Amino acid sequence: MAKELNIQEATICPSTAQMLEKATKDGVETAFHRANDMKPCPIGMEGACCKNCSMGPCRMSTKSPYDKVGVCGATYDTIASRNFARMVAGGAAAHTDHGMAMLDIFKEVVKGNIPDYKIKDIDKLKYVAESIGIPVYIEKDDGTTQLRDVKDIALDLAEELEKTYTQVEGEIPFTKRVPPKTLEKWRELGIVPRGAMREIMELMHRTHMGVDQEYNNMTLHFMRTALSDGWGGSMVATEVSDILFGTPKAVRGEVDMGCLDEKQVNIIIHGHEPNLFESMIEGVNDPKNIEKAKSAGAEGINLVGMCCSGTEVLMRHGIPHVGNFMSTEAVIVTGAIDAMAVDVQCIKQALANLSSCYGTKFFTTNRRAKIEGATHIELDEHNPRECVDKIIDMAIDRFKNNRKAKIEIPQNRHMSIPGFSHEFINYMLGGRFRASYVPLNDNIINGRIRGVAGVVGCTNPRVKHDWVHLELVKELIKNNVLVVQTGCSAISLAKYGLMTPEAAAKYAGPGLAEVCETIGTPPVLNVGSCVDNSRILIACAEMVKTGGLGDKISDLPVAGAAPEWMSEKAISIGQYFVASGVYTVFGVNFPTIEGTKFHDLLFKGLDDLVGATWDFAKDPYEMAQKMIAHIDKKREALGIQEKKERKLFDMEDRRKLAV
Repeated sequence: MAKELNIQEATICPSTAQMLEKATKDGVETAFHRANDMKPCPIGMEGACCKNCSMGPCRMSTKSPYDKVGVCGATYDTIASRNFARMVAGGAAAHTDHGMAMLDIFKEVVKGNIPDYKIKDIDKLKYVAESIGIPVYIEKDDGTTQLRDVKDIALDLAEELEKTYTQVEGEIPFTKRVPPKTLEKWRELGIVPRGAMREIMELMHRTHMGVDQEYNNMTLHFMRTALSDGWGGSMVATEVSDILFGTPKAVRGEVDMGCLDEKQVNIIIHGHEPNLFESMIEGVNDPKNIEKAKSAGAEGINLVGMCCSGTEVLMRHGIPHVGNFMSTEAVIVTGAIDAMAVDVQCIKQALANLSSCYGTKFFTTNRRAKIEGATHIELDEHNPRECVDKIIDMAIDRFKNNRKAKIEIPQNRHMSIPGFSHEFINYMLGGRFRASYVPLNDNIINGRIRGVAGVVGCTNPRVKHDWVHLELVKELIKNNVLVVQTGCSAISLAKYGLMTPEAAAKYAGPGLAEVCETIGTPPVLNVGSCVDNSRILIACAEMVKTGGLGDKISDLPVAGAAPEWMSEKAISIGQYFVASGVYTVFGVNFPTIEGTKFHDLLFKGLDDLVGATWDFAKDPYEMAQKMIAHIDKKREALGIQEKKERKLFDMEDRRKLAV
């Protein structure tokens, strides 16, 4: 018998809570209900179960992990490191495949084979090309320089970036962006990525029964694989998306379920690859489709986003965003969704059945990701409007003929200011002609800003939805830590008003509030989707390059956290941050057993190798204190721990100065 769900313990999001109450009345279940009824496996949760061959599965004791070994003799440390490595491989593969798909589209656009897309940001094209050594200008005979043909630059860039995936020897292109001292340490350890395909393939081989059975050796290679994600697949996806669809800059954008409109045809795009959403924006603004909607009795077409593809268009275009991962079912329960179209990653299979309960048209659009019970309309990038227009037509039909469920839309909507790409932060700090990170570094050195924290990742029904994200970030900014966010975490904070400039005066400590007031920014910056964590890596590299805060990423007073992680992508993201030198704290659970050798390596030993470690805390206040303590330790090592007070000197003070 199903246990009753305590909705107040499940989420702090008013819209999600309202829809969970409606779901209960309607007799339908969501991930919140299923998590309430199903306990997680304690052995698998701590990485103590091996099912990599048919002699098992072999289960270690989570209380005494060294009391026995697997049938093949594998110890807990071997089993746990293999399981952890496979999570890294899975997460890295997701972002690598995403990045390669974007690169494929980019090549076809440049060659003129996809007329629906074009290069929107030539400045970004030039910046990316120059950053990896591709010439942008040619020198003429008279000594002047001339910009190369844009198509030639783009073709050279595509060819070079392809090495990120296919190269079998050497170093992936974006290692040229890594601070030299950090890169030197990677070379010393032998963890500089060669090519993502090779690293993922080798990691999967190592985790096969009877191959790599030494946890230290396994750790070195899963760090290498994770780095091929952060400085490879993810970074390519971000940079190519910016070139094709525009580099984000600060815009006004609303979030939460109040962005739905009962009088309009409501279409949600949910997933991770931006091309589907970009094509849908064009489709819903086509006068022919708008007229079809009006002929069906609607006032228009209301396009909204969810999860990461929603975050990307929120960043670029200010398209409304109705909820993060754990709200994807709740929004269907409103009854107002006429169509939901999905592509890849973080799509709950339950959405297909739930949509049928409310008459919502549910579509898969990517050949890699079909779902039983969903209608599949494949997106062909060479002719994306064919897919898009079919989805719009069926959404209009549902509005006209099949809104069978009672519609209940939570009236919660909140303004946020997203769009803080690396380029916009640079511009924001110095303007058009003096763009640089100098003001950021200076204010960290003088103590107004204590440090920087990246709070990222998923939402998870094993903890109270949104609560850990919110309380952690409030605690950090109260203590003058500037927060940057991506993915579902960013939407959590946007719903509670922390992504507006006004939030600085309300929530931030005096130093951070002063800086935010001067620049006119929120104390919490939305830098994009989960694949856009690469923007945070670029920012860290820029802080090192700017100077005054050490010569390695591991010297910086920065920290990272994923308070509600649930995806293998989060493990890969966390590992590439740790390997890059960023201390990283996870919540919910951690797939190791405390006190074991492998756990100690991740939580202590990696500091000697890469200058950073993993950490864990469930409580947001404990998590914040761990991050602040780490930031203070780095400040102390840099000799900037004491805040320099500003003082106005009168004549008596001046006379006392020894000159």
